[in-house]
Amino acid sequence: MHYLLALILSISFLTTTAHASNSSEGCDNNSDCIEVGRWDIGIALGYGEKSNPLKDFDDIPLYAIPTIAYYGDQWFFDNGNIGYTLTEGENYTVNLVGTFSTDRAFFYRWDPSNIFLLKGNSVERATTNGPSIMATNSEPEIDTSELTNRNFTYLGGAEAFLYTRFGIVKASVAHDLFNVHNGTEAQLKWLYNIPLDSWNFEFSAVLDWKSEQVVDYYYGIRPSESPYWSEIYQAESALNQSIEFTGQYVLTENWNLLLVARYTDIADAIVDSPLVEKDYTTTYFVGAAYRF
Repeated sequence: MHYLLALILSISFLTTTAHASNSSEGCDNNSDCIEVGRWDIGIALGYGEKSNPLKDFDDIPLYAIPTIAYYGDQWFFDNGNIGYTLTEGENYTVNLVGTFSTDRAFFYRWDPSNIFLLKGNSVERATTNGPSIMATNSEPEIDTSELTNRNFTYLGGAEAFLYTRFGIVKASVAHDLFNVHNGTEAQLKWLYNIPLDSWNFEFSAVLDWKSEQVVDYYYGIRPSESPYWSEIYQAESALNQSIEFTGQYVLTENWNLLLVARYTDIADAIVDSPLVEKDYTTTYFVGAAYRF
């Protein structure tokens, strides 16, 4: 697998890591802070696009992106994530959490991952120079219009945050709760935030691991779809690598200017699937966000 080649710039509150405040002074207009016991609701309007690495599938346009969050003393809802804080201290937090899978987003326009842009695990990879099972013209094509459903599922597991002077480190692991693919996903993410007056910049690097069951369910081939490819392509666990840059410019208490971008390097185990024609994917969004 090649290393990631470039960092794509962006501005958005949609991928920043929010934190809850118990202080009597509240969040003091900090756009990344959510007061305990209050709903945080906003919407971003603009234009963006999420590239689709799947063969014969369109890229996904982005025009309006909502953000919805609520943090109680222990329970929270954050853009589709439902969680419970087990323990926390000055330098760490440990949660039980439920979240939706992101791979289905490439198959269905209105998957939650395409609505809550916060879930940024787009599978992507820089081009490999090695041989590919799709390199020969003699192999049969797959009719992507005849694919069976890749169903929605919800994942449940645990996540831990470590807050250091060098940034925030997040580690999480989650398993399929609905017995759709019975797979497991894990993530390791480093995030660093730089506030500069009215500007805020955030850099992150992400490793996303997917078990063989996850890869096979979304990118594997059923015998009904292609008897040939169901034998040839054998799914394996995969490790995707992503880089993200987020920035925002605060106009007023409620309005921000935004730009968000993301690049991910798709694991070879996924790129080898005959459903995949690109070894990378990108996401960007430019616009303005209003926070109610």
